[in-house]
Amino acid sequence: MGINEWLRIGSTFHSLYAIAAEASPLKLPGNKTSNGSDDGIEQIQAGGLILRCFQTRTGVKFVITAELGTADMDYVLKEIYVLYADCALKDPFYELEMPIRCELFTQAVDNLIERVEKGGVPRMR
Repeated sequence: MGINEWLRIGSTFHSLYAIAAEASPLKLPGNKTSNGSDDGIEQIQAGGLILRCFQTRTGVKFVITAELGTADMDYVLKEIYVLYADCALKDPFYELEMPIRCELFTQAVDNLIERVEKGGVPRMR
């Protein structure tokens, strides 16, 4: 898929996330989830895949797709957030609110996914 398709998917998900946050009949205290972000869609499961979202306290959303039964998706999302902070945000050419086009970030995420696929995810205590 090209960048335009990914942007369209991201935009659609963002809209659904915002609608779900407003339409939710059950509001958490302060309208926040356990990680401090606004209420909204955290996971969509359909057609043999899972779409999982992690929204940071600053509103940045990280979304991954995986096959049903994939473990450690929360760990992967949080690690991607750490990589974003370490790689993309320290890149002087990165612009907030724009697609991440940082080679160091891309390589780090690829390495993370490769480690996860090989089962090298540390267990949380």
